[in-house]
Amino acid sequence: MKQIYTTLIDFGTPAFDETLRLRDDILRRPLGLVFEAEDIAQEYKDFHLACYDENSYLVGIMVLTPKEGKTIKMRQVAVKEELQRQGIGQKMVADCEGLCKEKGFNKIVLNARDTAIPFYEKLNYTKVGKPFIEVKIQHYKMEKTLA
Repeated sequence: MKQIYTTLIDFGTPAFDETLRLRDDILRRPLGLVFEAEDIAQEYKDFHLACYDENSYLVGIMVLTPKEGKTIKMRQVAVKEELQRQGIGQKMVADCEGLCKEKGFNKIVLNARDTAIPFYEKLNYTKVGKPFIEVKIQHYKMEKTLA
């Protein structure tokens, strides 16, 4: 992978719309799901961390939702299909962790699809509890305390 960088994007902007399309392509459509307007409207309070290549081409996205206390939930993590397994996800997670610390959060939680468990374990996230079904597929809750 060439040079990539992450940046926060604003809700409701053209950049946000572009990330929504990527999330739909990678995470929703393959499961036969669609975004509901009410769900999208709830995201105005979230942090949207987009990842771009050196040509300002969107390659990845994640959404961070503040929870109680100093906990934040990482969700809707997506990388362009043809660019997966090239370090983009790792870069986004590392940048996300730095951003979360900067914003005063000390714990990240997430619901990982079965297929993503090894990825998150490699980045020192740990499984919590038993598997559960979310958006039609098995997930595990995972978490990491930020140092």
